[in-house]
Amino acid sequence: MLPRIQRIADHLRNTTGLTPDTGIILGTGLSGLGREIAVSHTIPYAEIPDFPVSTVQGHPGRLLFGELGGHTVVAMQGRFHYYEGWSMDDVVLPVRVMKFLGIQRLLVSNACGGVDPQMEIGDLMILDDHINLFPTNPLVGPNIDELGPRFPDMSEPYDQKMIAKARSIAESNGIAVRTGTYAGLSGPTLETPAEYHYVRAIGGDAVGMSTVPEVIAARHMGIPCFAMSVITDIGVKGRIVKTTHEMVQRVAEEAEPRLTLIMKELIAAQ
Repeated sequence: MLPRIQRIADHLRNTTGLTPDTGIILGTGLSGLGREIAVSHTIPYAEIPDFPVSTVQGHPGRLLFGELGGHTVVAMQGRFHYYEGWSMDDVVLPVRVMKFLGIQRLLVSNACGGVDPQMEIGDLMILDDHINLFPTNPLVGPNIDELGPRFPDMSEPYDQKMIAKARSIAESNGIAVRTGTYAGLSGPTLETPAEYHYVRAIGGDAVGMSTVPEVIAARHMGIPCFAMSVITDIGVKGRIVKTTHEMVQRVAEEAEPRLTLIMKELIAAQ
C-alpha cells in the first residue's frame, strides 16, 4: 500500500507542481464548491495510475488543483464508496495520497438522512462525532507505521476550532446550522424504519454511507478534519417517505450555496 500511495502522490506532484495545504472531498450533489476554486489542473481519476474510478451519479470523478481562499487546495469531485465494491484501502486511498501531497487539514461534505426529530429536509449539520457501523475499519490489517500509530486516538475526530469557526461564519451570514453525530453504514440500500430507529437509539443524529472511513484514515495520519452534511431525507417515524438518489441529489444541490459559502470562508480563515 505504501509504495502505491507514494507512486500516485509523485505522479500528481510531477503533473501539477503544487503542494496543497487543504484537501476537500465533495459529496453527492455537492461538487459546486469546485466552481469557486481557481483551478490550475483538472485530472480525471481514470488518468491517474493505480487510482480507483467513481461510479456514482452526481460524482464527476476528478481531482481539482488550484487556489481557494488564499490556500492551495486539492479537491475530490466524487468519492469512492464501500458499497461500490472498493476495498477500504481504496476508499481511503485519496486521503492518504493527499497527506503525501502535503495537506494540513481535510474538509468533507456529504448528503445524508436525518434521524433527529427536530431536523428538516435541507438542513445543514456540522459533524462533531461519528459512529462507525461499516462492517470493517480502514485500519484493519498490518499497521503502516509511516502513516500513523497502531491505535490512533479518536477522542476528537472533528476539529473543535474549525467547528467553532464554521458556526461563527454561519451565524454571520444568517445560515442556520445544526451540530450532531453522523452514523456511517455500508449501503447501498437506504435504511429501513427499524434501522433509522436503531441509529437514533445509539446516539446518531444523521446516517449516511461515507465520510467515516475517510476521517478515520485522516485522523490516523494526524490530519485535522471538518465535515458537514446536507440532510436530504428524514428517517423519523411518521415522516419517512420513499426516497430516490435523484431526490437526494436535488435537495443537496439546493442546499449547496449555503454549504459552499461556509466551506469557502472556513478555508480562507485557516
